[in-house]
Amino acid sequence: MEDQKNQTNNSTPPDSYRDDTTPKVTGIGGIFFFSDNPKETKEWYAKNLGLEINEWGSVSFESRNVNRPDDINSLQWSLFKKGDEYFSLSKKDFMINYQVQNIEGLVNKLKENGVTILDSIATYDYGKFVHIMDTEGNKIELWETVDSK
Repeated sequence: MEDQKNQTNNSTPPDSYRDDTTPKVTGIGGIFFFSDNPKETKEWYAKNLGLEINEWGSVSFESRNVNRPDDINSLQWSLFKKGDEYFSLSKKDFMINYQVQNIEGLVNKLKENGVTILDSIATYDYGKFVHIMDTEGNKIELWETVDSK
């Protein structure tokens, strides 16, 4: 058992993982939810759970990409004032951001499948984004990080 564990921990991911460009979700990129009082709620999370709020008012959790250990993934945790337009069209109090690869290919696949695409792909220094709706009325944010290719 210990030998198997050491083999797994010391192995390099196959090239197929690094070269995979299949349009798909690769992880969770963020958790966003409404708050009646974001400032007080952030202070509560900082005081009681030790969350460190960054300059953008969110928290970044970093982890290694299992298939590409040199890559660092970031999960964003952020509060929004109840009713914020960023959630528009969704009737829910939360939104999940999924990290994806090949966002253009994924959007094409979603269109073919009849998924509601809410906007065009927007490109920023830190990645590309697009918003979609699932069948339950949940607004979903898709994010391809700058270094995800």
